[in-house]
This record gives sequence, C-alpha cells and structure tokens, in this order.
Amino acid sequence: MSLVVNLVLLVFLLVMALAVLKTRHLFAMAMLFGLYSLLVAGLFVVLDAPDVAFTEAAVGTGISTVLMLVTLASIKDGHELVSTQKSRAAPLIICILMGGLLIYGTHDIAELGDGKSAPHMQVAARYIEKGQEETGVPNLVTAVLASYRGFDTLGEVTVVLTAGIGVLMLLGSRKKIRIKEVSNGK
Repeated sequence: MSLVVNLVLLVFLLVMALAVLKTRHLFAMAMLFGLYSLLVAGLFVVLDAPDVAFTEAAVGTGISTVLMLVTLASIKDGHELVSTQKSRAAPLIICILMGGLLIYGTHDIAELGDGKSAPHMQVAARYIEKGQEETGVPNLVTAVLASYRGFDTLGEVTVVLTAGIGVLMLLGSRKKIRIKEVSNGK
C-alpha cells in the first residue's frame, strides 16, 4: 500500500513539474508551484517526516505561493511569460548532469529501514535512549532540534527571520514609491 501511495505521489509530482514547464500563464504557474509543494509535503508525510512536511506546507505551499501572487499582482504589463531564451539545450544538459550526479550520490546510502549498516543510526539510538535524560526535554524531536542541534536551529531561524524582514522591507519600499508617485501627480 505504501509503495502504491509513493508511486502515485511521484507520478503527480512529475505531472505537476511538466505542467509548470509547459504553462505560459504566470498565475497558473504560481498555483502549480503551490500544488507541487503540497504534493512534496504529502510525500514527506508518507515517508514519516511530519515536521519536514509541516515546514514544506507552510513555507513552500503557503508563504512562497502568496509571495508569488503578490508579486504578480504588482505587475502592470500582464501575466504572460515571454521567453527570450533561444536554445533550451544548455539548461536541459545541466539538469540531466545534476540529476545523474544526484543519483550517483545515493549509491552509498543504506537501504530504507536497514538500521544496522547505517552509522547515523548509532547516533539516533543514542538520542532515543539518552535524549530525555541528557536534555530534560520529554519530546524527542524538540530535544534534538533545541538541544543537540540548537546552533543549527538558531541559524535556520535567523535565515528565515532575515528573509522575512527583507520581504517586509521590499513591500514597504514599494508602498512608499507609490505614495510618492501619487503625490507627484504621476
């Protein structure tokens, strides 16, 4: 059953990716990107990573889609994609090479569920066995994110906060420009 769900989600992801590539209307493209992110979040849920799925749903489906739609709403010339690129061979070659490198990079990864051969499973076993004792936090995920990986989490929060402030500054400066244009009679 799980294999069927994974295959169906992967097929939907492929269909969404192809639809994004084929559409010429930017509004439809933004909505398809949102659907793609939602499908990725569903795939993460099926792969037992609900925390990653929640982040993907919130950031990928929610915030990114809203930012794309706000950007499209501020465009005056329309929402049709105009391509100036004459040849698509170079991007295709780069994508194929990167895909090949990614597939080659996975040959050393342990089989899914094979906990004995993977060295990271020893670390995971330690977190499970001694996590509550060493951190004093009853929730294992919170213990890992807030204690064992505290500096990493702090860095991630800093990046997200900085990006949010940057977006707010861009939106705020856009309003000031419009106010000046209106007051100057433009």
